[in-house]
Amino acid sequence: MTVRDLYLRGLKGRQLIERELAGRDTYDRPLRRRLWLWRHGFLSESDYVYDLDDGNHRQYLTDVERFVRTPRINGEWNVALSNKLVFHWLLSQFERHRVPVYGMVRDGTFLPLDDIEQSRTEAVAGIADGGETELRNTNADAGAEVRALLEAEGKLVLKWIKGGGGENVFLCSRTDDGYVVNGVHKTDSEFDSLVNDLHEYLITAFVEQSAFSSSVYPDTTNTIRLLTMYDDTEGEAFIPIVILRAGTDRSAPMDNFGQGGISVEIDRETGALGEAVQLRNETELSRHATHPSTNRQLDGVTLPGWPTIRDRMLEIAEANRQLPYVGWDLVPTDDRGAFKILEGNSYPGMKSLQCHRPLLAEDRVRAFYRRHGVLQR
Repeated sequence: MTVRDLYLRGLKGRQLIERELAGRDTYDRPLRRRLWLWRHGFLSESDYVYDLDDGNHRQYLTDVERFVRTPRINGEWNVALSNKLVFHWLLSQFERHRVPVYGMVRDGTFLPLDDIEQSRTEAVAGIADGGETELRNTNADAGAEVRALLEAEGKLVLKWIKGGGGENVFLCSRTDDGYVVNGVHKTDSEFDSLVNDLHEYLITAFVEQSAFSSSVYPDTTNTIRLLTMYDDTEGEAFIPIVILRAGTDRSAPMDNFGQGGISVEIDRETGALGEAVQLRNETELSRHATHPSTNRQLDGVTLPGWPTIRDRMLEIAEANRQLPYVGWDLVPTDDRGAFKILEGNSYPGMKSLQCHRPLLAEDRVRAFYRRHGVLQR
C-alpha cells in the first residue's frame, strides 16, 4: 500500500468518524448497541435501515468497507467517475446514451463544449437581422450565455463538475417573468448573479423521462441506479443489484433516497418492480406497494424496455472494464429501452440498495469484493 493510499484511507476514516459524531443525537442508540455497531463496521444510522443482528450483519457491506475501501477498486481510473466532464468524454463511443454538454461556467465566463452538436450550435447562436447565425465567443458573460441557452432549450441542468448525491445541482427553466431554479423563482438579475458566481459547473441538456417514469412521479427526474461489477474470472460484467429511484413530495425536485425519495428494486432478469422503500425521516423506514405520493402501483409492475436497458448497460460496462465497479445513474427516455446516462459513481451509496437485501448474500458479489481487497473478513 502506497503512502497516498494510507493518507486516503486515514482521510476517509476520519470523515466516517465525523459523520457518526454529527448524527449521534439523531441516531440515538444505547451505548452498548452503538459499540456493537462500530465494532462491526457500521454507523449508527445503518441500524435503522438494515436488518442487523449477530448473524445477518455479515451479509451486509459495512459502512467502513463501502466508504474506506471501495473507493480503491477503480484505482487511478476513479478520475473518470469523479469528474463529470471526463466521464462525458469516456462515453463518446456511446453517443446516443450521452447527455449533451453545452459548456462550462468558470467564474463568470462561459466555455463552450461539444461544438459539433447541432443543438448546441443553435442554442448559443446569436440570430442576426437577416436570419444569419453567429457563434458567441468563448469569453462571453456566463449569465447571458446560459440565458440564451434557456431561451432555446426551455430547461437546463447546471451541475458541479465534481460531487454526487444530487448536491450542487440546479434545475433551471424559463418562465414568462423570469426563471425557476430548483423550484424557486428568480428574476433576470438574480439568475445572472447565481450563474456568474458558479465555478466549474457544466451546462447540460435536461433529459425528458419516459412516459412510465413520469407516471411514477412527474415532478422529479426518476433515475435507475444500476450497479455493475466486472468479473475477471469469468471475463464479463454482471449486475448485482439495480433499483428505480423516484421522487416524492418530500424529496422534490430530486429523487434522492436520503431526502425522502423512494427506492424500488428491479428484478435483474424480468424487470419486475418490488415494493417501494422510503425513509420517512432519518430513523423511520416504510414500505409501500404503491408510490406514497401518487398511488401509482409499483409492486409487480414490469419496467418497460428492461431487457434492452440491461443488455446495453452490460455492453457499456464491458467496454469500460478498466472501471470494474460503477454505480450508473440513467434515465429511461421512452418505454422501448432508450436511455441517457447521467453519471457514474465510484463508490455508490449502499443504503438505497441494501434496504432491499444484503449484497454479500450472493457468492459472486462477495468474491468480487474479496478479490479487490474490500472484504477482510
